[in-house]
Amino acid sequence: MAINLLSNEDKVFSQTVLQFAKKEIAPHVKAMDEKEMMCPEIIHKLFQMDLMGIEIPEKFGGAGGTFLQAILAIEALAQVDASVSVLVDVQNTLVENALIKWGSEYIKEKFLTSMVKGKVGSYCLTESHSGSDAFALKTLAKEVGDEFEVTGKKVFITNAIEAEVFLVFANVDPSLGYKGITALILEKGMPGFSLGRKESKLGIRASSTCELIFDRVRVPRSHVLGEIGKGYKIAIETLNEGRIGIAAQMLGLAQGAYSCAVEYARQREQFGKKILQFQGIQFQIAEMATRIEAAKLMVYNAAKRKDEGLSFVKEAAMAKHFVSDVAEYVSSQSLEIFGGYGFIKEYPIEKFFRDSKIGKIYEGTTNMQLQTIAKMVLE
Repeated sequence: MAINLLSNEDKVFSQTVLQFAKKEIAPHVKAMDEKEMMCPEIIHKLFQMDLMGIEIPEKFGGAGGTFLQAILAIEALAQVDASVSVLVDVQNTLVENALIKWGSEYIKEKFLTSMVKGKVGSYCLTESHSGSDAFALKTLAKEVGDEFEVTGKKVFITNAIEAEVFLVFANVDPSLGYKGITALILEKGMPGFSLGRKESKLGIRASSTCELIFDRVRVPRSHVLGEIGKGYKIAIETLNEGRIGIAAQMLGLAQGAYSCAVEYARQREQFGKKILQFQGIQFQIAEMATRIEAAKLMVYNAAKRKDEGLSFVKEAAMAKHFVSDVAEYVSSQSLEIFGGYGFIKEYPIEKFFRDSKIGKIYEGTTNMQLQTIAKMVLE
């Protein structure tokens, strides 16, 4: 790691989270993956560790930490389980960041304080007809007196089962196009609000991914985040931050896979010696280590730029694009080092490989990142 890349405080924080993950999460990873369900006790311990409100100001009960610290937590957790990592990622870099930046004092007092104490958040943008074209969403929010009546359906929503606070994007006036999009906060249990189908996925299987169904859900006007018609701005800016979170998740995943491969290469014998002694294996490990180091620099740089108030959109897109590639490459190479054992579920490496693929897809596909990068470097 480069000199002074992280402060001593940040290094200690990162190591503390990693130790917590190895002790408290690792024993449950295999079972959670097989059952496709997050262990409730783990979620409880995440709150106890103050990992579910890292940037929330202390006056609302949060840790009052930095965005970089949130990124370090996401990275450390992903070294053990990407599913737990993305739960923490969505909570911190998407939902809470949006509430901190655009929330009224009422919203901050009501929701940030509860999200520190035990309520999980969910970010609800994607619909069946609006994936990369996010602003083609069809969920409606009709004004009815002092309330909005929300009708529609969301798909591929992370944390859907565990969440109690939902940041939902809906259009108050489709004739205005994206300028009608408004961000509203819905709560679990509101009449007309229900969960639909739970998706069975290739990877991050313990992370819940579900449909959300809104059947004339009445939402108080006080639950509007920011201004009416400015939801598109909230969505864009929040996702720019969230992409650094996904990059951090993929960075941690790559490190977890790499560590498994090196440990296995130190133990596995063929032709009378440890396979780590073969030059071919050494070259594979050297290439993985190099790409991981480059990935760290990109992720930490993007996070630090965000903390320092500098532009970071290009850096966030580059980090998500590059580090997602690194995660897929490293997990694949690591699996090959395991040989046939890498292809069976007895060893953890096949899960790292399955989990890596989502990095190129959610919170903006690789092509969307390349589009952003191209636009900014060619301006």
